[in-house]
Amino acid sequence: MYKVMLADDEGIVIDSLKFIIEKEFGSGCEIRVAKTGRQVIELAEEFQPDIAFMDIQMPGINGIEAMREIRRTNKHVVFIVMTAYDKFDYAKEAISLGVLDYLNKPVSREAIIDILQKAMGRIDGERTKRSNDLKVREKLEIVVPIIENGLIQDLLFKEYFKEDIDNYKTLLGIDCDYGYMACMTFGRELVGNYMTSAVAASIQAQKSYKEIHTITDDYIRGIMGNVMSNKIPILIPCHNDTLSYNERNEIVENARALCRKLADRFDMDFRVGFGSVKPLERMCESYEEANSVLISNTSHVAHVDDMPVACQYEENYPMDLEKRLFDEINLGNVSESVSIAQTFFDWMESTYANDNDSVRLKCLEFVLWAEHLAYEKTGRMYEFKSRANYLSELMSLSGLADEKIWFTEKIKDAAFWVSNKHEEQSMSAVNQAKQYIDENYMKELTLDDVSRVVNISSYYFSKVFKEETGENFIDYLTKLRIEAAKKLLKTTNKSMKEISAEVGYSDPNYFSRNFKKYTGKTPTDYARG
Repeated sequence: MYKVMLADDEGIVIDSLKFIIEKEFGSGCEIRVAKTGRQVIELAEEFQPDIAFMDIQMPGINGIEAMREIRRTNKHVVFIVMTAYDKFDYAKEAISLGVLDYLNKPVSREAIIDILQKAMGRIDGERTKRSNDLKVREKLEIVVPIIENGLIQDLLFKEYFKEDIDNYKTLLGIDCDYGYMACMTFGRELVGNYMTSAVAASIQAQKSYKEIHTITDDYIRGIMGNVMSNKIPILIPCHNDTLSYNERNEIVENARALCRKLADRFDMDFRVGFGSVKPLERMCESYEEANSVLISNTSHVAHVDDMPVACQYEENYPMDLEKRLFDEINLGNVSESVSIAQTFFDWMESTYANDNDSVRLKCLEFVLWAEHLAYEKTGRMYEFKSRANYLSELMSLSGLADEKIWFTEKIKDAAFWVSNKHEEQSMSAVNQAKQYIDENYMKELTLDDVSRVVNISSYYFSKVFKEETGENFIDYLTKLRIEAAKKLLKTTNKSMKEISAEVGYSDPNYFSRNFKKYTGKTPTDYARG
C-alpha cells in the first residue's frame, strides 16, 4: 500500500490524476487531496504520504515552501512536481528537497504511470533498507551484549592478547585508551558492608538484567558485563588518565540516584563502587579497587579516590613504570623487561643518586618480587638459600653503574625463566619420555603408556613430542626398534622370531613388513649383507 497525496488548486487536474491512479493501481494506493499550501502542510502532517504530487503555484503558501515544511516532519516522502511553468526555474531551489521529477502540464497518462512506478520503486527500496537495518539492529541487540561481556571478562581475568582488545575496541566503537571500573552489588538488605540474601538477589538480577541495564545506562554510560554472583561489573572508557574533582563528584551523585532508582524498582538494596582510571589493560586492578571500597565502608556509593584504600605514592614516583615492568616479566617478555628495568634505574639514579642505600633496597625489592612472580609462573623449585648472596653482592658493588648491571641481569633472568617455562617443561617431559622409550622399547608400548609415565595427557604429549623431536611417537619407537633389530641381525645368529620378540614385536610377519618399509630390505636379505 502506498499513500499518495495530490496537491493542486485545479480540480480537473486532481480528478484526472485520481482517475489514472485508481484505474492503474486500484486498491494499492490510498489517495488524499489538498488545494492550498496550508491544507497541503496540515494534510501531510496527519496523512504522512509516501508520494506527493505537488503544484508550484497554489493559493497562499507556494509549493516550494510547502515541500520544505513537509520535509521537516517526513524525511521519506517522494515529491513529484507538476507545473505549467518551466521546471528549470525551480530545479535549483527544490533539488535539496528530494524532488524525484518535474512534469510540465499537461501530463500524459503514460508519464504519470511511469513516474509513479519509479517513485514506488524508490519507496520499496527504502522500505527494504529500513527493514534490513531493523534486522541488523535486532541482531546487534543480541550480539553486542555478548561482545561487551567478552571484553569485560577478558580484561578482568587477563585472558587476552593485545590484538584481542584492539578488536573489541573496534567492534564496540571505543576510541579511548583509559577507563575505570564500577562494581554494582545487590542484596535484600545492607547490614554493615554485607549484602544479605545474595543468592536470591542474584537470581532476581539475572531475570531482570535487561531492565537493570536500561536503567543503569541513564546514570552510568558504560559497558555492562553479566551478573557474576550478586555483582555486575561496568567498564567506563575515558580519554584522560585522571578524573577531575567535578567529574568524580558527578559520577558519585549519578550513582547515588541510580541506587535509589533500582532499589525502588526491584525492592532490593544496591551499592556501587568505583575504581581509579587506568589503561584499559589494567581494568582488573580498577575492579579490585571498586570491590575494595565497598568492603571497606558502608556507603551505598564509594569511589577509591575518596578512600584511603590504595597505597599512596610520592608525587614523582613512576608507578606506571613499575607496573609495566612486572607485567612484562609476567608475560616473559625479556627485552621489554630489561628496557623498563634500565629506565627505572635511570630514574632512581637521577632522583636519588646520593641515597645509594635506598637504591640498593629498591633493586633488591624488585628482584625478589620479579623472582617471586617467576616462581609462581614456572613452578620452579624454590630453595631457601638460593638468594643468600644477593645482599652481600649488592653491598660489595662499587657504584651505581655496577648496581644497574646487577639489577637488570637479575630482572632479565626472571623474565627469561617465564619465557622458557613451556619450552623447559616440554623438553623435560620429552627427554623423560625418550629415556623411558629407550629403556622399554622391547616391551608392548603405547602412546598412553608413555604419556602416563610423564604425567601429561596423551593428546598434549603427542603434540609436544612431535614439536621437539620432529617425528611422531610411533615413528620414533619404530625407528628405535628397527635399529636394534639391524644390530641383532648383524651380530647374532638368533632366529627371526627371537629377534622380533626381542625388539618389541610379538608378530614376526608384522616385524618383517615394518623392517622392509624402513630399510628397503627384508630382515633375511639384510642379514645376508
